[in-house]
Amino acid sequence: MDFYDQDNIKQLEKWGFEIIKPNYRSEKYMLDLAGLISANIDNCFELFPDWVNWNYIKDLFVIPQYTKKGVLKSEFNIYMKNIEYYPFQMYIHWKPEDHGSILYTDGKFLGIIYRQHNDIFTDFTKYKDAHSETKNNIYDFIDRSYKTAIAVDCENSDVYKLYSVLKNLNQDELSKIEKIVLYDDYHTTSGWDWLEKFTKIPIEHIEVNRVTDQKSLVDIKMTAGVCTDYYENNITSFILVSSDSDYWGLISTLTKAEFLVMYEHSKCGQAIKRALSEHNIYYCSIDDFCSGNIEELKKAVLFSCLEKYLPEIISLNGKELVRKIYEEARISASEKEMENFYDRYIKTLRLRVDNDGNFTVEICK
Repeated sequence: MDFYDQDNIKQLEKWGFEIIKPNYRSEKYMLDLAGLISANIDNCFELFPDWVNWNYIKDLFVIPQYTKKGVLKSEFNIYMKNIEYYPFQMYIHWKPEDHGSILYTDGKFLGIIYRQHNDIFTDFTKYKDAHSETKNNIYDFIDRSYKTAIAVDCENSDVYKLYSVLKNLNQDELSKIEKIVLYDDYHTTSGWDWLEKFTKIPIEHIEVNRVTDQKSLVDIKMTAGVCTDYYENNITSFILVSSDSDYWGLISTLTKAEFLVMYEHSKCGQAIKRALSEHNIYYCSIDDFCSGNIEELKKAVLFSCLEKYLPEIISLNGKELVRKIYEEARISASEKEMENFYDRYIKTLRLRVDNDGNFTVEICK
């Protein structure tokens, strides 16, 4: 036993895991270890984001029917015959195949484990980030500017995609930006109210009232705001976040200002891109930035939406509620991702009683 770390063994014993046992054969230890993993693996559930299928991760560590005679021996024989196909020659429960390094990239790893379950992982934005050339062009734009502000058309932008931009850019470069101005309408998602809590850049949130319900005035207000910042606040450069071609009128009129445009693939036409290219105005898509590391903002918005329904939770269907709050938060998610949210946060809602005997429902975050 000198090979093993004695301190680790003592710590495991304190946690209730008896490791050193008299007259024990190796196969007994293997059964015990397989049982411990199976019993405790779900404690790792929260270490993985909602958009990853937890069952596929879990299957790498749990051997089905491991107590059945011959199962562990069969797994051992498969492992020894194909040891070169196991990452770092360490055992995992999978169909061993020659994939090279399965841990080479997140995309490769996800693709392999999903295919092993006859499934396909398709949301590449969860792990793939914008090209370094895109980021360098943004940094160059900020560096050569006297003062830079980000102006956001909240009606024509996705708050989560914008946050993925802010999250994946160099924070020292972003600190040079004077402010982010959100031009918002009451019809948009509550996610915009949370953005300032997740970035160090000062944020101005301008909510634009409507004269009539049919007509938004966000584009007019944003145009006026950019002009005011240019002429009165000495801001010389603007990063416009919008897919609306109407802002070409602003860009083409304010000729002495510098502009960089960020848009969404599905909302921006070729005509505005051609106009920007012809006038040497750099543009990029906010869809290209990695969205797999923005769970904290998504959860903050989802929990905020969920908390509004807690007083009436008894009269609601949990699965319908999940779909409702995702729609309210304007978060696009797969059925599996919503199912994971249901398992983690709806099924685990707790009833609390305060010192005065008042009941409240609490989210286990």
